[in-house]
Amino acid sequence: MEKLLHYVWKHKILPLCTLQTKDGNELEIIDVGLQNTNQGADFFNAKVRIDGTYWAGNVEIHLKSSDWFQHGHHEDPAYNNTILHVVEKADCMIETEDGRHPAQLELAIPSQVALHYEELQKTEDYPRCYRLIPQLDTMKIHCWLDALLAERIEQRADRVLGYVKQLNGDWEQATFITLSRNFGFGLNGDTFEMWAKRIPLQAVAKHRDQLFQIEAMFLGIAGLLDELEEEEKTRMKKEFCYLSHKFELPSPMRPEQWKYLRTRPKNFPHVRIRQIAKLYEGRSIEISSLLETEDIVTLQKNLTRGGISIGSRNLLVINTVAPLLYAYGKSHQDNVLKQRAIDLLQQLPPENNYILRQWAACELKVKNAADSQALIQLKKNYCDRMDCLRCRFGYEYLKQR
Repeated sequence: MEKLLHYVWKHKILPLCTLQTKDGNELEIIDVGLQNTNQGADFFNAKVRIDGTYWAGNVEIHLKSSDWFQHGHHEDPAYNNTILHVVEKADCMIETEDGRHPAQLELAIPSQVALHYEELQKTEDYPRCYRLIPQLDTMKIHCWLDALLAERIEQRADRVLGYVKQLNGDWEQATFITLSRNFGFGLNGDTFEMWAKRIPLQAVAKHRDQLFQIEAMFLGIAGLLDELEEEEKTRMKKEFCYLSHKFELPSPMRPEQWKYLRTRPKNFPHVRIRQIAKLYEGRSIEISSLLETEDIVTLQKNLTRGGISIGSRNLLVINTVAPLLYAYGKSHQDNVLKQRAIDLLQQLPPENNYILRQWAACELKVKNAADSQALIQLKKNYCDRMDCLRCRFGYEYLKQR
């Protein structure tokens, strides 16, 4: 329950009566401080007034005072700047490494907050706060969705920037890896990324206008030439052998590295790789091409060259194009590009998956892909981790009467 006590302090869910320290001195909380998720005190730069004296410093929170000693804070100089120790039960006096005795506040967790928190933690329904959603103000909902979308696209952009760093600034290869990973659509995402990192794009570029040679290199390195029809397989194996000798291509991957469990034929890895080859031939997935595309219609038209369904095209914009544009904008301090990435998501229809259907069941309306991405972020980074205390919907649920 210590996390819940953190929550009560952070949101100043305090008794209406005058607060007093354990020593009986009047306490006024001016600023609860900034929550620290790393090592050190729980809240930095708090401001309080104790018996008329103004204090600025850190606040540490425990269920019991004796936890201070169990955690070794009395021997750690990092806690010498503690001005207040907030506990549910003050069972002893505490001491800092430099010999001070910080004031202590006994702070009870309100019974209603504890009850609602227990409800959220115990329910097996999803979303756990489903009965509250229809009562929420639309503005509160969309402010939280905007924040969640920002979290999600930042995380995805950081993955792209990680590739760029590994590749010494090669945006084209990073773009190819990002696209390829998303062609795995979850099941084969890691394998597609591994495959894309093995593709020598400089060699492939010498045959940029020859789809057969591109497919031979792509499928050959993937180890998937045996998936083709007999006549085509024979021709392409011969071509791959020639190109391997010419460019010293990487050895083929093992076919068993690819997964087929409950995969429809249109999603088989060799089918998806041929679609990537067509996009590569048509220059639809070059970073320069993506940067020049300002509207969703042109972008969708360019992606049709791969023979991809409209649903898959939408997913590629959501999972590949938007993060790439945002990452490039972030890297080059270009806010226009970052906003364009978000605009693209707002122009696309929402995704249709079980996560969205469950939110729809509790009357949360989703207008576009920006909203659906926000709700996916909410599930993966909050609901699945039962991290209701960091969620704004959770906050509204806990403060119910």
